[in-house]
Amino acid sequence: MATIDEIIKARKEKIKYMESFGEEAYPIKTNRTHTIKQTLSNFDNLLEQEISLVGRIRTLRIHGGLSFIDIQDEGGTFQAVFMKDNLGEKTYNFFKETFDIGDFVELKGTLFITKKGEKTLKVSHFKMLAKSIRPLPEKWHGLKDVEERYRKRYLDLIFSDEIKENFIKRSQIIASIRSFLNENGFIEVETPTLQTQYGGARAKPFKTHLNAYNLDVFLRISPELYLKRLLVGGFEKVFEIGKCFRNEGVDKSHNPDFTMLEFYVAYMDYIELMKFTEKLFERIISDVFKIKTIQIGEHMVDFKGPWERIEFPALLEKYTDIKYDEINEEGLLKKAKELGVVIPKGADKANIADEIYKKYCRPNIINPTFVIHYPKEFQPLAKGFKNQDRLANFQLLIAGVEIVNAFSEQNDPIEQERILKDQEKLFEEGFEEAQRSDDEFIEALEYGMPPAAGFGMGLDRLTMLLTNSNVLREIILFPIMKPKE
Repeated sequence: MATIDEIIKARKEKIKYMESFGEEAYPIKTNRTHTIKQTLSNFDNLLEQEISLVGRIRTLRIHGGLSFIDIQDEGGTFQAVFMKDNLGEKTYNFFKETFDIGDFVELKGTLFITKKGEKTLKVSHFKMLAKSIRPLPEKWHGLKDVEERYRKRYLDLIFSDEIKENFIKRSQIIASIRSFLNENGFIEVETPTLQTQYGGARAKPFKTHLNAYNLDVFLRISPELYLKRLLVGGFEKVFEIGKCFRNEGVDKSHNPDFTMLEFYVAYMDYIELMKFTEKLFERIISDVFKIKTIQIGEHMVDFKGPWERIEFPALLEKYTDIKYDEINEEGLLKKAKELGVVIPKGADKANIADEIYKKYCRPNIINPTFVIHYPKEFQPLAKGFKNQDRLANFQLLIAGVEIVNAFSEQNDPIEQERILKDQEKLFEEGFEEAQRSDDEFIEALEYGMPPAAGFGMGLDRLTMLLTNSNVLREIILFPIMKPKE
């Protein structure tokens, strides 16, 4: 059996052979008249007509003076037949000497049905479009070596229709969201990816340096603080779909760079936003899946609304017996240690409770559920109820995974400044996920921001769930990978 190096050398020789006949291995122009999908769906009307198809050779079966190949484009696979009697011996031999599995080719001919009932193109002319020098694997070992699949996603897409379909669904999900928001009067905007002060989420940033200004900057962890500035400026409904970056661990539901949807609506509160969220998901499920119940892991998840709402303290007590309002920070930290929950350095009471909730409560929520009214300290940018240690907020959980974080926005500049200064103290004490103080954002609020509700959703995480994928990296085309040893 030939080695990879020998195969590559032989295919390079084939390019020289083609060029000796004045044929190009990588021509500029192609002349496709129909896609394979169009050909299959309109086959009867095209029967015995001359058409031109293009695609990658997936199979090649040479039998003396009669050879069959299957070519594949984005929409499907189609069989073609090469006949020596039809092409002539010289042309037929040229085909045999130059075509390999993996090549991109253009085939011109007429459609017919074989005696076995197979829809086929009888080739009268052919042309190489891109010569494949490196052979496709006979068996895609990436199916067993998961990391290899991510490193060579292009091979994964060639060999797995299921993986390809998941990425098509990802595109459809984003298109559905964008369409829904546009129809509801939102405008799509872009805010800075490089920020002098990161904020808008509890996360560790990536830091870099801008040489032109000799300035340290951060890759954004969220677009929130800039989108709120647009509410100050007079826009009432804005959204952004874009990359965010968090310098944290990689696991089933986290990746250092991910795609986020955030939108903000003036004059809406968190209660109205829950209803709007149900309508958004109804639209996504209807557009992309056409059904209301979807398999996620071992569960059939019902997306029919209205969805259950449960308060955070009640959920914490249900699964851990912890009564949040009756325990102090020291007692809660002790309880966390008893439960085997690792608590980040410097975390306050609300964040200690959140870590316990993540491990003991969240996995039990299967059908879409709004978890509402978190402790005030949990969301420094959210508006809380007066005289209550509760936020006007919600998180949407599906199949044990947090999908949406949303709340009525804090628009009181005096209160927001006080809260962010408290957060700055937490950061100085070692809690790296604390919000940082931002004087420019506070100044913007001082000009006046209308009451508003805001919504954040990770689109990778949403797609992972709705396509029943195992981990986040399954639906990120090119996830960052640790270098090979």
